[in-house]
Amino acid sequence: MTVKVKIRVKRLADVPLPEYHSQFARGWTFAPCSRGRSCLRRASAALIPTGLVIAIPEGFEGQLRPRSGLALRHGVTVLQFARTIDSDYRGEVKVVLINHGQEEFVVCNGRPESRSL
Repeated sequence: MTVKVKIRVKRLADVPLPEYHSQFARGWTFAPCSRGRSCLRRASAALIPTGLVIAIPEGFEGQLRPRSGLALRHGVTVLQFARTIDSDYRGEVKVVLINHGQEEFVVCNGRPESRSL
């Protein structure tokens, strides 16, 4: 059974709205919002903003989870396996990323890139 729920989203910056990336996807993909250029050095973690505030309806929760492609290509993943967004939270959604890769990971204008140190 599928339950349709409306989730309000407010942009704090010029970032894309979260979206499903395929017909059968069950979760949205969020783009990072660097508000300039953010750098995640090897073996370090950082709190990365998304530029979005979301309103989860009462009785539900949102979860931020790692992306396998990001981990495979860059060695970057979410520090906590799944981060819960409670229905009463109205602050900016932020993600704790950790870089296990061999290269510095740079987020610039909402797009990830990596480069050697």
